[in-house]
Amino acid sequence: VTALPGAGFRADVSAETLAHTTLGELEAGSAVNLEKALTPSSRLGGHIVSGHVDGVARVVQRWEEGCSVRFRVRAPAELARYIARKGSVCVDGVSLTVNRVQGAEFELNIVPHTLRQTTMGSYRPGRRVNLEVDIIARYLERLLEGGEDARGLDREQLLAAGLVRGEL
Repeated sequence: VTALPGAGFRADVSAETLAHTTLGELEAGSAVNLEKALTPSSRLGGHIVSGHVDGVARVVQRWEEGCSVRFRVRAPAELARYIARKGSVCVDGVSLTVNRVQGAEFELNIVPHTLRQTTMGSYRPGRRVNLEVDIIARYLERLLEGGEDARGLDREQLLAAGLVRGEL
């Protein structure tokens, strides 16, 4: 953020951000979701969100269910493996719980408070949204991939510790 004129803000945006997010699709005055950064002494009440967008997903379906709104979202194929039922994702800066996963599509249940306090109330099928997947899943995959100089943690150790399922 470089300036706070009136009720809005200005920010510098890199070419990388414009190439890999929906930010370039916004117009001056568009609503966005913002919150203060977590400090080391803050209470962690949700999942860890870095604010780094991993890719762009698309809303494919919206329906009402009771007082909530449900969304089905299609993730890019390269990010779908990081999305798990009852895991967390961040959509346009909002940390959410995944209710169901089928292939590259996942479902979200949005409660009325979240609909009112974020931009999600305006989402309709076809809407492109910024997606951040769980950082722990990404780091775990990287550790399991290893490399020539990798040593220490491997799949067998994770299985033995009960951190992943499967057979040794």
